Amino acid sequence: MPAAIAHAMQEHLIRADGQEDVLIATYRLSTGLSRTTALIQTVILPEPGERLVHGSASFTSGYVLRAANQAQSLGHGLVLLHSHPGGRNWQGLSRPDHDTESGYLRIAEAVTKQPLVGMTLGGVNDAWSARFWFAAERPTWAESVRVVGSKLQLTWNDELRPAPTITRKQTRTVSSWGATAQASIGRLRVLVVGAGSVGLDVAQRLSATGLADVGVMDFDAVEAVNLDRMIGATRLDAALARGKAAVAARLMRSASTAARFTAHVHEESITDPVGVATALDYDVIVSCVDGPWARAVLNALSYTDLIPVIDGGIAIETFPDGRMRGASWRSHTLAPGQPCMLCTRQLDVNEITLDKQGLLDKAEYIAAAGRAEPSHQNVATLSASVSAALLAQFVSLVAQPAQRGTPGPLRYTLSTHTLEHLTDRSAEGCRWENPPRVGDDRVAIAEHRDEWRHIVTARQRGHRPFRLRMLAALEGFLQQRIGRL
Repeated sequence: MPAAIAHAMQEHLIRADGQEDVLIATYRLSTGLSRTTALIQTVILPEPGERLVHGSASFTSGYVLRAANQAQSLGHGLVLLHSHPGGRNWQGLSRPDHDTESGYLRIAEAVTKQPLVGMTLGGVNDAWSARFWFAAERPTWAESVRVVGSKLQLTWNDELRPAPTITRKQTRTVSSWGATAQASIGRLRVLVVGAGSVGLDVAQRLSATGLADVGVMDFDAVEAVNLDRMIGATRLDAALARGKAAVAARLMRSASTAARFTAHVHEESITDPVGVATALDYDVIVSCVDGPWARAVLNALSYTDLIPVIDGGIAIETFPDGRMRGASWRSHTLAPGQPCMLCTRQLDVNEITLDKQGLLDKAEYIAAAGRAEPSHQNVATLSASVSAALLAQFVSLVAQPAQRGTPGPLRYTLSTHTLEHLTDRSAEGCRWENPPRVGDDRVAIAEHRDEWRHIVTARQRGHRPFRLRMLAALEGFLQQRIGRL
């Protein structure tokens, strides 16, 4: 849920007199490949006489029926919420709470045609817990509840997603923000989209931080031209045309400090519905792509599905004689309350359309349109600055130094060594940010395309000389042995 909605519900549920209270809201579904998320939509406050507060609190059937009809008119599902003012962390269900929620399941399903969702707020540390009711006998518990804004605040269900063991390798990391923060950060599922010079560095540093699950999405292969920027990729990787995501996974496993680490390889395109479905399984996305279409898809997901997207990029300018003129890099976090990439002029609608048509890479179109060739300059020494800017946004989002959260859009200009806090704000009526939280009802920006599938298939079927295959086998054997040390 967005931070603003979470705050509004807390204001109602946590009473000054210390008694419990109840509340009803609505939700929409966001469905990934393996994870289903309920996105909180509308808060329906009780009218006089619609709930009873008597130390504990209870709904009236009239309140539930009114809210269910309102949810049905919106095409939403129903959420029943109650508070435990003295509760801390993830809350279970007492027998009366169980009976209340299961008793209203039939009304919710009959009116909204969707499962009932139950939520509890623990008042001591503002911890949420949640469950889906698919059957009256018992609920299906959620793995986590995420509150998204300038900060990402999670309450974890320790039974379904236990805190990773803190290892000796993480001593310096834990000393920076404490064991409690590390227990939450280590459980995050983070997806890096784009495994080039920046993405490869970001992925390795996330795994070194102790995250147990990091995914990388990229369908391209390593080439010799990449080796001056992709630190850790080898000449053998280029000779074998290994997938960038597979190379990232190898380097992440080597860098990982988690007791149990999984590198998730996604040789897919984020501009395809299958890539979008994959992305919806993650808690945070780091955008390391430079194509307008791919960035537009990620820009939208941060608002339609409440997954924070950390994005940035670099621009290097040269004089006609080849000397360096200057460089600048930007970083920002896309989340409710933060301006989108169109509002910060990082995306242009016309560029998105041209990219979808494949025209931005066609020299004949660029010449006919009188456009400048897209800039692809990048060097390893400056890629590190971009990855550092993205990782600083990540730390601000999840560790929240001084409780301040993300800083908003930033730009660093190399020639003057100036760091700017950009003043861009959300445009009124921005169609990307409004209406937010539509989940599975989002307007599709991604499209099914076969080009990237052909690239992956051709690489997988490609013939490799015997000498290279033997070197690859020896390399794999040595990695396994080293991994057991």
